[in-house]
Amino acid sequence: MARIEIDKHSGYCFGVVKAITKAEEQLLNKEELFCLGDIVHNNMEVERLENKGMKTIRYEDFATLKNKKVLIRAHGEPPSTYKLAEEQGLELVDATCPVVINLQRRIRKAYQEHKHDETQIVIFGKPGHAEVNGLVGQTENKAIVVEHLPDVDRIDLSKPIILFSQTTKSLDEYRLVVEKIKAGINPAVSFEHYDTICRHMSNRVPQIRNFAAANDLVFFVSDAKSSNGKSLYKACKEVNDKTYFITGPHDINEIDLIGFERIGISGATSTPRWLMEEVRQEIEKKLAFSS
Repeated sequence: MARIEIDKHSGYCFGVVKAITKAEEQLLNKEELFCLGDIVHNNMEVERLENKGMKTIRYEDFATLKNKKVLIRAHGEPPSTYKLAEEQGLELVDATCPVVINLQRRIRKAYQEHKHDETQIVIFGKPGHAEVNGLVGQTENKAIVVEHLPDVDRIDLSKPIILFSQTTKSLDEYRLVVEKIKAGINPAVSFEHYDTICRHMSNRVPQIRNFAAANDLVFFVSDAKSSNGKSLYKACKEVNDKTYFITGPHDINEIDLIGFERIGISGATSTPRWLMEEVRQEIEKKLAFSS
């Protein structure tokens, strides 16, 4: 029988754990609870919590709620969300990740100090991502968001720049952005850059590469809409070509497991441990059936 191992570093980061714990505490009391957006980028976990009574809402729904309890997920929100909640008489259960809260404060402070000069606040992140929306909101939506190296061309390199990063972005890509700005900026103006990437995320890349190398076959479990999942899967695939992206146990049915002695299971920071355990059980069943 093949050895099946779940990556000990995979699964929820502490920010997601905090959000889900807060949601479960509210639901345990049988209280009505709304969540602004998916609590985590994993449909199966969202469904599990919705089966317990949580109601996921979009921003257009949020604007119509009155006197309800709403959970703010780990990604955080811009100041406008809190202002609207106050106007609507909403009680917020704030589960914003502490790392994100600290970053929001730093960006807000930098913006307030420079809002009347030419300094540009730049955020390395994914446009439209919930966390990035919350960060941009700290600057009255004036921050410039760059996701890829070519986006640097949208920055005015003749003016001062203060650069921050979305907490879940790639550290290697962030460094490339820094180097490109350094190479093109007017030497007479200032360039401050702050590596604000969460170390739980950045450390996952070398960890998952080691895990991939230690196994003959790897199942990477993630929701298809998880940005974190896509980047970690890519890192895994680069090391082990026999890496398969799956969303759950049902996806392994068409994959031949015969001949592999070491099978690994890993996942995104938005992948629940219980889901990876279910994948392990399905692999064991399939191997037992094949023997």
